[in-house]
Amino acid sequence: MPSYAVTLLSGGLDSTTVAVQALQETGNLSAITFHYGQSHSKEVDCAQEIAGVLGIQHQLLDISFLGQVAWYSALTNPDRFPVPEDRSIDRMGASIPITYVPLRNTIFLSLAAAYLESQVLYALEIDGVSPKEVAALIYMAPNAIDYSGYPDCRPEYFQKMTEALAYGSKLWTEYQIPIQVKTPIIELSKMEIVKLGLRLKAPLELTWSCYQGGAVPCGSCDSCLLRAKGFEEAGVSDPALTRFRDG
Repeated sequence: MPSYAVTLLSGGLDSTTVAVQALQETGNLSAITFHYGQSHSKEVDCAQEIAGVLGIQHQLLDISFLGQVAWYSALTNPDRFPVPEDRSIDRMGASIPITYVPLRNTIFLSLAAAYLESQVLYALEIDGVSPKEVAALIYMAPNAIDYSGYPDCRPEYFQKMTEALAYGSKLWTEYQIPIQVKTPIIELSKMEIVKLGLRLKAPLELTWSCYQGGAVPCGSCDSCLLRAKGFEEAGVSDPALTRFRDG
């Protein structure tokens, strides 16, 4: 069955690992990266480089207006809401932190679904592909184990969103083709994600996870701390640290 697949590629450890897995599973993959008004473009630059290395079609979508509506976040409004630093792992999951961007995954998922549905509808209605021969897949990299408490990273959220996409799409309403949302690392610890990325030979050395946009990762934000924990527990050094520190 031919698959039409899109993966959301932020340029970080998790999304890069998922992109490589998606590419190996489907062979017909495109990637979307969103410039959503985040405080720096470092991760966007990394995503573009990673997509080039993987040889997949890459769409960089400028939705920077999102920062104007989802302004209550340290990632879109860092001057007003500083990024938390040096928090313990226990504190990270105790409440939803200021690095949460209001409804970000809901918006990302909706846009990715629209992009994918356009591809599949064209295949059905212009190229004449049979509906019985089509799968429509969105790959995302949320994680509900080692994470910062975001509500839109939980399995139940993606279950409900998958249902909403079905009811709201022509693809399901007319052709009974569901838009499947694949979240292959949602139940993995950060250590397990690191090991999976290494096993898949993902270009982890090109990834950027830090909430800050300096020359090197800050090492203090939640994302840096969780990433460091994953590599430490996996018993391997982080290849990106060497790359960025060496320039």
